[in-house]
Amino acid sequence: MIFNQMVDVSTTARFITIMTAKLDQAFSALADPTRRAILAMLLEDDMAVTDVAEPFEMSLAAVSKHLGILTTAGLISQEKRGRVKWCKLEPDALREASVWMQGFGQMEAIDLDAFESFLSQELKP
Repeated sequence: MIFNQMVDVSTTARFITIMTAKLDQAFSALADPTRRAILAMLLEDDMAVTDVAEPFEMSLAAVSKHLGILTTAGLISQEKRGRVKWCKLEPDALREASVWMQGFGQMEAIDLDAFESFLSQELKP
């Protein structure tokens, strides 16, 4: 019985650590307005990297860095088709973040200040 509890605690702790890392990556990726704009663009359809970069006033290398962060966070995937690299939104990528946020219950506009305060306390270094 004690052994099972130790295994369960260890497994749970490992799961929480992994889930926290995924949430950190997702929220970090979403913190930047350029990356949020890229995700909004990809809601429409898959896009070539050059097409993603077109509306932004930054270099292709800078956009590629943003795409790399979104890919690492699992929010998009990239694949090469011929000579062109394509970006695709991963629709289930925010599932963990959504589940985590649902743990706070139904949030109304008035509760967002409290949620922001909570996050600032949780994310202090």
